[in-house]
Parts: sequence; structure tokens; C-alpha cells
Amino acid sequence: MAEKPLRLLACGDVEGKFDVLFNRVRAIQKKSGNFDLLLCVGNFFGSTPDAEWEEYKTGIKKAPIQTYVLGANNQETVKYFQDVDGCELAENITYLGRKGIFTGSSGLQIVYLSGTESLNEPVPGYSFSPKDVSSVRTMLCSTSQFKGVDILLTSPWPKYVGNFGNSSGEVDTKKCGSALVSSLATDLKPRYHFAALEKTYYERLPYRNHVVLQENAQHATRFIALANVGNPEKKKYLYAFSIVPMKVMDAAELVKQPPDVTENPYRKSGKEASMGKQIPAPEEESACQFFFDLNEKQGRKRSSTGRDSKSSPHPKQPRKPPQPPGPCWFCLASPEVEKHLVVNIGTHCYLALAKGGLSDDHVLVLPIGHYQSVVELSAEVVEEVEKYKATLRRFFRSRGKRCVLFERNYKSHHLQLQVIPVPLSCCSTDDIKDAFITQAEQQQIELLEIPEHADIKQIAQPGAAYFYVELDTGEKLFHRIKKNFPLQFGREVLASEAILNIPDKSDWRHCQVSKEEEEMLARRFRKDFEPFDFTLDD
Repeated sequence: MAEKPLRLLACGDVEGKFDVLFNRVRAIQKKSGNFDLLLCVGNFFGSTPDAEWEEYKTGIKKAPIQTYVLGANNQETVKYFQDVDGCELAENITYLGRKGIFTGSSGLQIVYLSGTESLNEPVPGYSFSPKDVSSVRTMLCSTSQFKGVDILLTSPWPKYVGNFGNSSGEVDTKKCGSALVSSLATDLKPRYHFAALEKTYYERLPYRNHVVLQENAQHATRFIALANVGNPEKKKYLYAFSIVPMKVMDAAELVKQPPDVTENPYRKSGKEASMGKQIPAPEEESACQFFFDLNEKQGRKRSSTGRDSKSSPHPKQPRKPPQPPGPCWFCLASPEVEKHLVVNIGTHCYLALAKGGLSDDHVLVLPIGHYQSVVELSAEVVEEVEKYKATLRRFFRSRGKRCVLFERNYKSHHLQLQVIPVPLSCCSTDDIKDAFITQAEQQQIELLEIPEHADIKQIAQPGAAYFYVELDTGEKLFHRIKKNFPLQFGREVLASEAILNIPDKSDWRHCQVSKEEEEMLARRFRKDFEPFDFTLDD
């Protein structure tokens, strides 16, 4: 027999507006039936006079639902929370405590952490420290049977929570929030995580707690930040949800992945977050030396770095990218590069027309330095690759085309991200996807669908051979190459009758043209692409 779900409410900063909150709860319960608990995060007390609170404290008024609250986030409200281990503040209103685990009779497990982050000693009474976070982690994660918790309550947002997710609005999650909370969320794997303090509502897309194709599936996490009670903008401050405690859930049901699940936002920063800092991104070698004479041809000059090299008397020495073992046809500094095919150069990447392309505007996105695959790229290079991808999508869309990207990390030494435009009138994205899957099945290639927001770096290890396709919707298809793989597979699918219907062009060697024609095509692409060229804004 299926367990009956618990019906819960979560609330953002109350800030002393108790009547507004509880009148709203009464209205909801009158309309939708009773809820089991109300969980409050953020500032429960405000800077307003205590007259309203006194009515609840003395029993003149009563909360209509069992309410659990977090502690102080500032010195002004510490006085309300006398017992660090938690206590009853008024009838039906309970302070959970500074940190700990609340387990209900149903088996529901709620982890709570009061206050804001502090890395200083002594820790203020309204803050938590790395030691506090570590002790909570130890309470739960020390057993091999630990799978996660049902709910995590914190007042601050976790830092980086917006990574791989939907927009968090005006809140910059790379600067705002607590890295310690990110670390805790990484380890505790809550099914729901509630926070407040930023006076806005943000429901992030659910994120996964396992590495695709490397770890067994685990449940997803939903992060919800709630606004302040009674805010004039009418932003959501009360969130209703139903939950069956994970301890009594069917294992298969628990790990079902929502259709919009994304990569874990903390995966790259979890260890550093436990120390309260973000992993610094590795730096690239300056690309100035690679610019040749293209700026003269394009008629507009720009700084290759986007900053004045004289601004610092002691510039930081960047880490150089890996060096090729021998001559490389794609390292931009290499004499082997056919420079007449280069159509655009960024700081870390460049665009070149494909030699023997499937179409006149078939291009490659390539790193300037020597990297074998997407998996091995440093953070700055990944960022610019993504910028090129987004720009090319806009460019081709303006010309009535959608673009398909693929990479084959097999029998190649330098990353070549192939970008092939397909006329919108030719076929739909689903047609392209079906063509890849059908031809993969015919050749006994296991082509797996991976979520739109998945990061290839979380699926393939550096050095591993693989093939992946990215559609214009963001959907990706991935194959881990174990032995042999047809080198022209990506081209063959796109050249097939189902898509471009140019099967004679599946081999690039059959599509070569003269150098003069290549130069003409490159000039035309540069001119057409110039209105979309983000490098000119640097």
C-alpha cells in the first residue's frame, strides 16, 4: 500500500509579519484542506515593534499550524532565540535550533542550519562556521547506508546554485550566497532545499545527484528560494508541496528523474566550497601571438585580451595549454594550419571553414591551444566555446537554418567541434535526432540520450574516446567508443537522404575545392558573420 504523502508549507522571510502569514495560511487551509507543517526560513523576526509577537507569545493569538523556524541572521534578533538547541517560542511555533536533524514520526528527515556564514573566530551567535557544517555532515554521512535527506533548511542561498540551471533573475549566484551551504547540499543530497534572505522567489530546475553513466541513479534535488512575507511586488513567499519520506518510498520511484533535470550545480566546486572559496579557473596562454594578419583583412582592430596589459605592474603568469607531441594541423600557432580557412578568432578559440565541408558554411570551432577534446578544456576555453555555439545558432537561425554540432574524440589529436547548418525547410530537429538514432542502431552503435543541461565533462573522463551530437534544442546524444568507430559517422548521417540528401558528400575528400574557391568562401563567411561577431565587442 502506498504511503500517504505529507502536505507541507514552506515560507520565506516573515520579518515579524505574523498576522499576514498566518491569515494567509488559514485561507489556504480553508480552501485546500489542512497541512501538516509550516517551515520558515530566513528572518522570522523583523525590526518592527514586538506588540504583534507578544500576542502570540502570551497565547492571545495562536498559529493555525505547527510551525518550525530557523534562528537569527543578525545581532538584533539573537535575543528571541535563547536556547541554541531549540525551544518552543509560542504555542505551535518552535525554534529548531542552531543546527541539527529533525525526524518526524512519519520518518520525514529535515536538516536545518540557522544563521549566515562566518569564517571568522569567534563565530557570532547569528552565524554558522565550517565546523558547524562539518558536524552536521558527520552526523549523517558517516554511514554507508546514507542516501540523502528529505529537506534541507538554510537561510542563505547556496553559492553557485544557478550553474547549469534556469535564470535566477537579479541574484548573481556566483557572488551571492554561502559556499558552505553549497558544500552541505552537495553531501546531504536533499530532495528539497529551501532558503530566503534575497527577497525574491526562485525555483531552480531540479538537479541530479549522480554522474550520468558513471554512478547509479539517485534522486533529484529541488532548490526553492522564497521571497519575504507580504512583499509589495507579490513575489511568492509561501510554497505548498507534498512529500513521502524517502525512508518509506519505493527505491525505483525515488530515483525517477524529472524531464527537466540538470547537471549538479556544485559538482565542480564542492570540495572548495567546504573551505568557503570557489575553485579558481585555470588560465589560458595569451592569444596575442596567434593573430597573424586577420585584423587587417577584416578592417577592424581589437585587443586580444579585452584588457590593458599595462594595468598591472606584475601581471599573473597564466598556465600554458598542453603542447602537441608533434606537428598539429589545428594549433593556430602551427605552420601546418591552412590560415586562409580561418574566419574568426577569439581569445581562446577560433572558427575555420571545414575543408571539404558538407556545405559552404560548414565551420569548425577549435581551441587556439592544443586540447584533444571538450572534456580537457579549461574553464575559460569552455566559456568561449559556449559563446561561439550560441552565436552560431543565432547566425544560422537568421539565415533560415538550424545547426547540428558533433565531436568525435577518436583517432584525432586536436578538438574539432563540427558545426553543420541544416535548412529549416529541410527537416525538423526530431527528424535529425531520429536519423542519428536509426543509423546508430543499424551500425550497432549505442547512442544514448543525455539531458539537455548535462555536461560532457561529467560523463566522459579525459582521454576517453567518445562521439557526441548536440541538436539546436540543446538535446545531446552520446556514444562511448570502446573499440572501433566509423570515422565519417556524423557526416554520413547528416549527408543522408533523411537530412541534407547529399550522400556523395559523406567523405570530406570528395568535397574539396581549389584554394582560390576556399579563400572566396572564407571571405564571404567573414562578411556575413561580422554583424554577429562578439569578438569585436571586446
